[in-house]
Amino acid sequence: MAETLIAGLVVFVLASFIGFEVINKIPPTLHTPLMSGSNAISGIAVVGALLVAGGNDLNVTTVLGVIAIVLAMINVVGGFLVTDRMLQMFKKKEARN
Repeated sequence: MAETLIAGLVVFVLASFIGFEVINKIPPTLHTPLMSGSNAISGIAVVGALLVAGGNDLNVTTVLGVIAIVLAMINVVGGFLVTDRMLQMFKKKEARN
């Protein structure tokens, strides 16, 4: 049990560090296309979290699954709102009479 917890924590810390470094290296012009890709990945995370949180009994796994659902949905909705706003900026404005 202790080895599994330590291995999970090591993976989490390494993934957090690598994710932070990768995000900091992205130029602003690539942010919106990468946000769309991030939305797709978050959608996959939502499906996985739904499977984890779908248990009948209330335990740590179910609680963590619900937290994962909430955070991934915030990311998905926020990403779609940002992408939609960026696309609205590129639409032609209607001519006024």
